[in-house]
Amino acid sequence: MNSETPTEKGRTVSPHQQELLNARRALRTASWLSVFYLITTDILGPFNAPFAFSQVGYAPGVILYVVMGGVACYTGLILWRLFCRLDSEQYPIRTYSDIAERIFGRWFKHFCTVLQTLQLIINVGTILLSNGQSVAQIAIHNEFCFSIMILIWALVGMVAGQIRSLKNYGWLANMAIWINLLIIFISMGFIAHSPPNYASAVSSYGPEVASGPVHTSVIVNQPIYSKVNGIMQMVFAYGGAMIFPEFMAEMRRPMDFWKAMCCAQLLIATVYMMYGIYVYAFQGQYTLPLAYQGVSKYSWQTVGNVLALISGIIAAGLYGNIGIKVAYMHIVEEWMRGPPLMSKRGRFIWMIMVFLYWSLAFIVGSAIPQVQNISALVAAVCIMQFTYTFPPLFLVGYMVLVDATVDDPGDSWYELSRWKRGLFSGRWYYKIFNFCLFLGALAMACLGMYGAGESISAAFKVSAATSLGCASPV
Repeated sequence: MNSETPTEKGRTVSPHQQELLNARRALRTASWLSVFYLITTDILGPFNAPFAFSQVGYAPGVILYVVMGGVACYTGLILWRLFCRLDSEQYPIRTYSDIAERIFGRWFKHFCTVLQTLQLIINVGTILLSNGQSVAQIAIHNEFCFSIMILIWALVGMVAGQIRSLKNYGWLANMAIWINLLIIFISMGFIAHSPPNYASAVSSYGPEVASGPVHTSVIVNQPIYSKVNGIMQMVFAYGGAMIFPEFMAEMRRPMDFWKAMCCAQLLIATVYMMYGIYVYAFQGQYTLPLAYQGVSKYSWQTVGNVLALISGIIAAGLYGNIGIKVAYMHIVEEWMRGPPLMSKRGRFIWMIMVFLYWSLAFIVGSAIPQVQNISALVAAVCIMQFTYTFPPLFLVGYMVLVDATVDDPGDSWYELSRWKRGLFSGRWYYKIFNFCLFLGALAMACLGMYGAGESISAAFKVSAATSLGCASPV
């Protein structure tokens, strides 16, 4: 990271500016271990892995989890490298969109901000939907409107969302990891000694899919949109890249971020893949989008659901905190020239934004009550871009900018000579590789959008749940 201050570079700063610089350094309190906990606090990832295998089969599932995990690790290292090259005390990198602005300009920053806010809102909405399904299974013997179950957790999130600093989420994120691992091991034991939850499978997929004896396959014979939907579940598991710059911005030593990121990706790729194979082997075509809900015995269902509720609200709080913070910095502080986040007026505005944010998340979760399809949609529209599409494009843009300055005669981007230096000097082959990776990821994202749209349409024809309705999807 560029740690030079303006004073060290021969520039002068006012006492107020120097105070701000010192305050920014003091606010960076997160260690790489805390960031590891935060990255792996992903409520949906491990539990939708079996569903991904049920859509593509054993062989494609294993290959794609490994390959996509490796590429996600590579793009994470790209973001880390760019952060360390571009961040400074005078011009700090605070969000993903700041990296976009440094390389491609303000228009790309606004585009990333909108996309990032959209992803975080849908992430929170998905978690609210998951928690609503858990409550629906717990209260299966009582008549209770499903949309109200989602609303209850939105209200809980509005209260928990008053926490403004990520530092206060460190120990909660640590606890959520152990809860998720506990759910994994408990549900593996339950699933091995319990038949699938046939009733919930029929409610989710309809009687045509959820019928007959349990069967598994090396390569599943499914419509193309179903297979693409399964692949998007894998993308969702590697969806943390969007908030990597926020984590680095709060670290004492951002250079250590690679340790947290590599360890987190290794944990995700290993645990999620093994869990997916195990559950799919027992439940086959009856595998539910949230695997712990696929146990037929009520008492065993309840254990997994209660633990998932705790872990889920922690994850939703984390995503909500970062999402509202991004919106506050760009809308309130930059566009409206409003008060700082940590001021008294800032707290009041924060409270209003928390209410609006969680209200939108409730609408998302209740409007599309299909965990597998809403997660595929956000994976295709948002996660693919932040994890796979944008990082190689950023690196190409950065390398072009840097190489164009070598032996700079003073020309501009309106002249061909500058483009020739930027594109064809330096490691031109590395630029080609990353640009091809960008094009491949973009094509996959478009295919994912098609698959998610087709899956949502097909699911509404057979699922018991409706938009903003009272029927439960499980």
